[in-house]
Amino acid sequence: STVEIEERGVKVRLTVVDTPGYGDSINTSDCYKPILNYIDTQFERYLNDESGLNRRNISDNRVHCLFYFISPFTRGLKPLDIECMKELHHKVNIVPIIAKSDALTPDELVQMKQNILDQIREHNIQIYQIPDCDSDEDEEFKEQNRQLKNAVPFAVISSTQTLEVKGKKIRGRMYPWGLVEVENSDHCDFIKLRTMLITHMQDLQEVTHEIHYENFRSEKLQPKNKQLRTNEIDADEQQKKLIKEKDDELRRMQDMLAKMQGQLAEKQQLVTP
Repeated sequence: STVEIEERGVKVRLTVVDTPGYGDSINTSDCYKPILNYIDTQFERYLNDESGLNRRNISDNRVHCLFYFISPFTRGLKPLDIECMKELHHKVNIVPIIAKSDALTPDELVQMKQNILDQIREHNIQIYQIPDCDSDEDEEFKEQNRQLKNAVPFAVISSTQTLEVKGKKIRGRMYPWGLVEVENSDHCDFIKLRTMLITHMQDLQEVTHEIHYENFRSEKLQPKNKQLRTNEIDADEQQKKLIKEKDDELRRMQDMLAKMQGQLAEKQQLVTP
């Protein structure tokens, strides 16, 4: 689904692509491939548009961010999660997210976050790194950025219900023991995740273009460049062959001319009294 958002005169087109059924099959091998193919397809489309005549009006449909949702019931990354993230981390900015975090106690959530970070380091998985602040940024922004970094992997809850509490409409989930609010930083990291996405939207786009897309572009152009170099080498060898044939032909003609001149000189000597 795609929506257009306008904030302070700046229009942003946000497209969300869902992957229902991912990892649900009994045989989960290669279940990441449809995601990988989709990312590559968008890169391919952008590369074709970039190589065309209408470069100024390219519609950028590349995937700039991938929210990777992790089950709260595994207490860490499953082998499938590790495999999938390792296959995708060179293609897209991965943001790990713990889904349904209200299923965990605060202590369990802290431990799970640490387990996930340990596994990410152990398996050399490259997730999206929130950039550091510039030295001239104000302290409030620096503190916000520090909190965003510390929140990774983000723990979120969701709800399709809008509840009214004390005359205020909120999105949350009602349990026998109380209410969980989606947009309450004490309950989950939804606000932090949204802040990260908005604050670092430009960086997500730049990392996608300068790193992930350029890697794809280089891989695509490499066979063409190799073929071009091969053609150049073949053309050079063909030219050398033609030059050699001409040199050999010229040498034969010179030898024939010298032989004819020698024979003519001998005849003149015989005729002279």
